[in-house]
Amino acid sequence: MAFLTFKGGVHPYDGKELSKDKPITDYLPKQELVYPLSQHIGAPAKAIVAKGDHVLAGQKIAETGGFVSSPIHASVSGTVTAVGKVRNNMGNMVDAVTVENDGKYESIEMQKVDSLDALSKEEIIKRIQDGGVVGMGGAGFPTHVKLSPKEPDKIEYVLVNGAECEPYLTSDYRRMMEQPELVVGGLKCILKLFDNAKGCICIEDNKPDCVAKMTEIVKDEPRIEVKTLKTKYPQGAERCLINAVTERELNSSMLPADVGCVVDNVDTVCAICRAVMEGRPVIEKIVTVTGDGIANPQNFRVKTGTSFAELIEAAGGFKGSVEKVISGGPMMGFAMFDYHVPIVKTSSAILCLTKDVVAANEESACINCGRCVSGCPARLVPSRLATYAEEGQEELFVKFNGMECVECGCCSFVCPAKRPLTQSVRSMRKMVLANRKKPK
Repeated sequence: MAFLTFKGGVHPYDGKELSKDKPITDYLPKQELVYPLSQHIGAPAKAIVAKGDHVLAGQKIAETGGFVSSPIHASVSGTVTAVGKVRNNMGNMVDAVTVENDGKYESIEMQKVDSLDALSKEEIIKRIQDGGVVGMGGAGFPTHVKLSPKEPDKIEYVLVNGAECEPYLTSDYRRMMEQPELVVGGLKCILKLFDNAKGCICIEDNKPDCVAKMTEIVKDEPRIEVKTLKTKYPQGAERCLINAVTERELNSSMLPADVGCVVDNVDTVCAICRAVMEGRPVIEKIVTVTGDGIANPQNFRVKTGTSFAELIEAAGGFKGSVEKVISGGPMMGFAMFDYHVPIVKTSSAILCLTKDVVAANEESACINCGRCVSGCPARLVPSRLATYAEEGQEELFVKFNGMECVECGCCSFVCPAKRPLTQSVRSMRKMVLANRKKPK
């Protein structure tokens, strides 16, 4: 059987056996919860509560700060103790609201609906926006904006990204195995917005039980089908997924809507279902806590705002000497110097490793082997781009399509010279974008 895929990519050790068979466990926070106002791409949300205010779970505590923005909601009941700067999981200082958990978990009344047919397209979008739904696979793009393209009739595919190609992560897999009805329900909500679209639930072939379960559930759904993908990283990257399923291509200047597609990951689709049908905002996340440095790897359903440190403790704490803690996976995650930071809407995993393999690497000169070219899903020449970046040659970097890099890390992974190719290219891309914003 031929599985759908894209050109390029790599096959890193996936590490999923540590947590894939661990059912989702509910975790209730003990300490105060912190809600950064920048949990999405675009303008930060604006706090609408003050120190001393009492809040309920599900209550809006920050409103949108612009068109591309998303509100923030309290995930517990309690008292606001601070509105000020905190450090987030990427190491940046951002504005945030801090709430002292009263342990009662009193909630606002959710505005449920009995049937999707009772809602208009505009009402669906409004409920998604009010629920604070963003891309929860990592990017954090406000979902109500993504689902409002200029020409909705031209959308032909709605792709649910269930590939979960990032090593070690199993939260999406557990969600599909344990709550497949939420995945299908959320996809139906999206399909109601696009009359000419077909829904595709895209899953890698290393999850055959998941493919079988989802296929059985959608067998009587004429507009939904399951697509089986070849297990390869970064199969779940937006451009790679679109190319694998539809054979259409897009570049950095295009949006998926430009090729008739909408892509949302599993967690986002589930959040859409709950926001639309239950009136429930995004106040929880499924987070994988894993790695050879964790005593008992687990998948937790956790309140947003909960400390990373609490989840590590809930998973049995560190096992042995841990050299690196990563927010996310090993390929695209961020190494952390402090894990006393809050879980946000885009948090997917806490990876604890006993060996920092990357730091131990000794860089040497490029041997022109071409492995980075073979692995690059964007079909670039990473070794050349990294050299341009290191030498500050911005014009040549742009000329040879450096801005098309998706920063997946494949080139750094396969490089026998251990050059930090991805990091060099990423730094130059940031510089180019910053220079483009400067007044001329």
